[in-house]
Amino acid sequence: MGTPLASREAQAAEVVDRLSEEYPDATISLNYANRLELLVAVVLSAQCTDERVNEVTADLFEKYTSAADYAAADEDELADDIYGITFHNNKAGYLTSMGETLVADHDGDVPDTMAELTDLSGVGRKTANVVLQHGHDVVEGIVVDTHVQRLSRRLGLTTEERPERIETDLMDVIPEGDWQQLTHLLISHGRATCDARNPDCDDCVLEDICPSSKLDSDVDRASGEAWS
Repeated sequence: MGTPLASREAQAAEVVDRLSEEYPDATISLNYANRLELLVAVVLSAQCTDERVNEVTADLFEKYTSAADYAAADEDELADDIYGITFHNNKAGYLTSMGETLVADHDGDVPDTMAELTDLSGVGRKTANVVLQHGHDVVEGIVVDTHVQRLSRRLGLTTEERPERIETDLMDVIPEGDWQQLTHLLISHGRATCDARNPDCDDCVLEDICPSSKLDSDVDRASGEAWS
């Protein structure tokens, strides 16, 4: 029976507590050794699996070791180097432009502010939040990827639909100290149990407080549509 707690704050606290126990080692799954590699990996991960990104960057990071390398890269060659990544042609353009900006405006370093990061090609607020949190130990917000977007709606933590609005809404009910870990917890749970098409509600540690539980509800709050 999926019955959420009386307030969003209480619901959020219970979600964090239970998922922290379920996934004690939840963390970022992209492989990187420095801030530039992190930035590149996160840009490549848009609409692509982290597993695939890690496969491609294993060779990529040996060939391109600095912002100047990306700035000087032949875009077609770079696109071939990241072949297999979703929208690899577009992302090759992002990486060359990003490298040019880093060299021209930041001495080749990855900046540490939201404004400067989101000025880079291919970098939105989600990507910038990841780079700030894991590259600079700066937590300004909550990373809202597809898992966070789906689960936060299913669990009744928000009714917002757009990632930017979801982030703001979650920041109102999640203690700041949990902002970074919430993302990893929801991603872990989304991958393991609460997937997009066929969540395993029978084996979910949150089923009894989930208003979208297939065992109790006819509607998936993530999509607003009836369960198939």
